[in-house]
Amino acid sequence: MTTTSDPTVAEDEQRPEIGRARLRREDERALTGRTRWTDDMTLPGMVHLSVLRSPVAHATITSLDTAEAARAHGVVGVWTGEDLPEQGAMPTAWTVSDDMKTPPYFPLSVGAVKHVGDIVAVVAATSKEAAEDALELIDVDYDELPVVVDPLAAKQEGSPLVHPDLGTNVCATWGLDSVTLGTGGDAAAVIREAESDPDQVVVRRTLRQNRITPAYIEPRSIVVDPNAEQVTMWSATQVPHIVRILMSMTQPIAEHELRVVAPDVGGGFGGKLQFTREEALVLLVARRLRLPCKYTETRSESMQSSHHARDQVQELTLAAKRDGTITALDVDLTADMGAYLGILTAGIPLLGGFMFNGIYRVPAYSFHCTDVFTNKTMTDAYRGAGKPEATFGIERMMDELAVELDLDPIEVRRRNWIRAEEFPYATAAGLTYDSGNYDQATDKALAMFRYDELRAEQQRRREAKDPVQLGIGVCTFVELSGLAPSRVLGGLNYGSGGWEHSTVRMLPTGKVEVVVGTTSHGQGHATAFSQIVADELGIPFDDIILISGDTASSHKGMDTYGSRSLVVGGMAIVGAARKVVEKARPIAAHLLEASADDLEFVGGKFSVKGTTSGVTIQEIMLSTWLAHDLPDGLEPNLDADFTFDPENFSYPTGTHLAAVEVDTQTGRVRVRDYVCVQDVGVIVNPMIVDGQVHGGLTQGIAQALYEEIQYSDEGQLTSGTLADYLVPAAPDVLRYRTDTTVTEATTNTLGVKAVGETGTTAAPPAIVNGVLDALRPLGVTDITMPCTPLKVWTAIHEASARATEGQVTA
Repeated sequence: MTTTSDPTVAEDEQRPEIGRARLRREDERALTGRTRWTDDMTLPGMVHLSVLRSPVAHATITSLDTAEAARAHGVVGVWTGEDLPEQGAMPTAWTVSDDMKTPPYFPLSVGAVKHVGDIVAVVAATSKEAAEDALELIDVDYDELPVVVDPLAAKQEGSPLVHPDLGTNVCATWGLDSVTLGTGGDAAAVIREAESDPDQVVVRRTLRQNRITPAYIEPRSIVVDPNAEQVTMWSATQVPHIVRILMSMTQPIAEHELRVVAPDVGGGFGGKLQFTREEALVLLVARRLRLPCKYTETRSESMQSSHHARDQVQELTLAAKRDGTITALDVDLTADMGAYLGILTAGIPLLGGFMFNGIYRVPAYSFHCTDVFTNKTMTDAYRGAGKPEATFGIERMMDELAVELDLDPIEVRRRNWIRAEEFPYATAAGLTYDSGNYDQATDKALAMFRYDELRAEQQRRREAKDPVQLGIGVCTFVELSGLAPSRVLGGLNYGSGGWEHSTVRMLPTGKVEVVVGTTSHGQGHATAFSQIVADELGIPFDDIILISGDTASSHKGMDTYGSRSLVVGGMAIVGAARKVVEKARPIAAHLLEASADDLEFVGGKFSVKGTTSGVTIQEIMLSTWLAHDLPDGLEPNLDADFTFDPENFSYPTGTHLAAVEVDTQTGRVRVRDYVCVQDVGVIVNPMIVDGQVHGGLTQGIAQALYEEIQYSDEGQLTSGTLADYLVPAAPDVLRYRTDTTVTEATTNTLGVKAVGETGTTAAPPAIVNGVLDALRPLGVTDITMPCTPLKVWTAIHEASARATEGQVTA
């Protein structure tokens, strides 16, 4: 039995765990190859599945012959949609409006295909190679139909219909405004007034969010073993609990008959926040064959058919006084759903609708969104999910306002952002930000960045007509994270709660098992959660283990997405740990022959106030397990459960500054320096926070400079491999300079805020603002992401041509 009162324990070990930069305990397994990925699993008698995907974007299937494939060597079965009448339609969990249209979406397509990669048939064989070979023997005739891939074209009258039976490509419309909410004025009226007032300015811009893919390291993989009383599915997923319940609600299996396990998972970023067709197919085929089945997608299949993200057109109107004070903001958004709806597809733009006002005092706000279907892979959550898109919109507009008024971009932001003394602050979009201090974070960032020196260098380069121009990009932001209050989600028709559950189990030897419903796929849960419990119970860090990711051992949970693990899951752990302490209190009082009211619990030990003698919680646990001398009426265990449902979202904030060099002769963009100062509340583990920020920054910069899913006019994916879709490698990543400020969250007991999505949210506008800041003297006013060398070079030459044409005309 281990105690914490030994005076020989090193002083370092006596320090609180929260705030310590511990190395992640998970990494040793990963770095030494002692991991368990789904695709590594082999079960006795297991067969392998491969799926046939449509090579065309829109067509009626006129014939489908699988006979030759079924006779091929090693094949044990071939199925089409007609061959699986038991298959149920895939679910969507977010009905965003009464007019929302949800087309049927089956594991196997029936009669038609709607995008390249739509699943037409599935083959089961004794090897992966035999299954893939058999796909070549399936004969399909397609009667191709008209295609639409542009979201603006999709909502126009007369456009080809993705789902002709719906009679429209409009999936749903949704909006909010500050008049209806009672939070502000009429944005349209304020903008009309500003247009005729010489003391005001109206800025209008249309911005484009490029379509991207999560590009996780490990492609999706599923193994199903049907040969037990409880069917077991192993899946490379972020959401084992959600997969289990949605599978039971839509496919022919009861919830109690299914166990879902997320073993080691090689990244997710929202891309594995899905109940997938492939998961349903593996289960259906395994139960048909009564054999274990495995499916693992190829990288090309991942690029083609796992969900994409972003893909929005933002029409923004900002009204302000000549001193830079914002008076109104109007957002008209067109969001591309792709051909089908996943779990959250239609609701992702809705999340952004609450955040276009950013950190600013916006007196009048309106937002309108049109979700449209196109003949492309569906979109859904990707790191940030709606909020990066909104932050990009408002932060680009703040720079445009600064240019319009000839103000420094930092200054125009200062004149509008919420002051520290104004928190908690009710926004025009209907949210309440609990805490923040934007001046503090920005001042620290400016000092680290040497802002004034860089502005002076920029001016010298402009005057010298240097072919490599310097731009300074700015983003000051707030992030909505930690999905979240169940009542709020219910009011938005979100098909799930926002709570999280934990159990803290005290073992007789003084060790602790922490069970939690959130599932790690690289975030460091086993380390950070153990640090929290170590402080709560006064038990050494190494005596605590985390159990998660398996619906059999972690039977309640809402899983991991939306930066909710710490601010929701962590608070469930805190609640369970504190219940353990309270269960131990009367037993401690009995052992010490004292009143429970006279006891204090400090550093893992109960003692009578004012004395030094006492009993540790481990000693109490052993006594409880023995049950030889328990007070009457107490059960012999200290285990405790707690379910936490937050009262509000989490609102991390920060300031990001980018020094960007643009070669005007080649269009090449180089990020020379990147500084970010973020307020994520109380920091549990600084090393994990740095890792989260660095990873998020890399993904955000990648969207700004490198990544884009592209389709031809015929709906063909033209960036379907990593040879065509540029993901940054180690040489492309600079050494970020990061720091933090702390304003404690007021909505949880630890004062923590979310961190996982902040870098991805803030980096794209910081980079694009920097690129445009470098090129505005050349007449470049916009470049759509990603700012590739070709796009930048083209924008420079088009601006030069416009200037020449203007001179000739004059």
